[in-house]
Amino acid sequence: MPFNEATKSPSLPLSGCRVIERSRTVAAAYAGRLLASMGAEVVMLEPSGGSPLRQATPLLEEGGGSALFAYLAVGKRSLVCDPASAEGRELLEHELLSADILIDDTPPRERAVIGLDAERIGARYPLLVHVSVRPFGTSGPKADWDGEEINLIHAGGEGFLLPNGLSDELFPDRPPLKIYGHFAGYQGGCAAALSALTAWWAAPDAGGQYVDVSVQDAVLSVGAFALQRLGDGSLEHRKTRRFRYGGVFQALDGFVELLTLEDRQWNSLVALLGHPDWAGDASLSDPLERSRRGDEINHHVREWMSRHRVDDIVKRAQELGVPAGKYRTPDEVIQGEHERSRGLFAPVELESGAKADVLVAPFQFRCTPLHGGARVPALNEMAQKVAERMEA
Repeated sequence: MPFNEATKSPSLPLSGCRVIERSRTVAAAYAGRLLASMGAEVVMLEPSGGSPLRQATPLLEEGGGSALFAYLAVGKRSLVCDPASAEGRELLEHELLSADILIDDTPPRERAVIGLDAERIGARYPLLVHVSVRPFGTSGPKADWDGEEINLIHAGGEGFLLPNGLSDELFPDRPPLKIYGHFAGYQGGCAAALSALTAWWAAPDAGGQYVDVSVQDAVLSVGAFALQRLGDGSLEHRKTRRFRYGGVFQALDGFVELLTLEDRQWNSLVALLGHPDWAGDASLSDPLERSRRGDEINHHVREWMSRHRVDDIVKRAQELGVPAGKYRTPDEVIQGEHERSRGLFAPVELESGAKADVLVAPFQFRCTPLHGGARVPALNEMAQKVAERMEA
């Protein structure tokens, strides 16, 4: 574990790691965000007008800035850099000299012109990990294709599999949907961040590497179960994609998601339901039989759920060891006891100076807890400091 001599306390996991991020897309920006949350110094190289994500909706009521950008940029630094110009090229090369990781979503057709092609970067910076995050990767016929969130959700197969379960039962005529927000972008960003760390840890032995991340592939991996079923000749569809029993149920005052994959969880579910007569059927001790009779089981569970309140169901389920969770509003999530005890949300300073609670990271570490208190960077805030450093 790294140790901070100044404070005599454990440092964050990525303290000392320097990342240069050149991003136009959520995927690349989220990769940088994850690394920043773990303590890396992440410098965003923005065009003169700022990243297009600074204008992305939804907008904050306080100050009118982009809520999406605020989340993706918190804890980073900003430096305007246009590598198409001689001055920008010099600035880029200066910043890369001290970098460990470069995250880049520049289209391949533009990279050679601005000195960001993989061959040149690898030759000039032999220890640098160069992570490319593109909608369809940087090889093949779609390498230069752009892709919006809705394109990537469907290209990765999730659109074909949604809506399913209770949503499909309640709204059978709905067409394929786009998940709210930037599901594909976040999946691609996760893949890029993990790939960056894997290559960086190997750098002392293997040297720098070029890592090619496809957001489409990252989304495709989410449907791993659907892909596995191709082996037995089954093509999953939103009408069939679900666990054979369990899923989302409507209770008296809200919705509960329930999932029992193991025998002990099934036995606990039977106890939660009050040991009804139908669950005493000896054949239901066989998990394959339970799968075959999933609709029948769900009919009974649905009827029981409809007579009880969500909080009562979840409390009792947790006591018995039944995996069950409540569907909560955003306010309930932010104020949740579990989230607060783990420090998942923390106030950050927006560009306007206002404070807002923002997710620190979708994970925590026991020994070196991540902390908030960061800020959203103003455009080109590093300019003077970098200029002085280059002149020295």
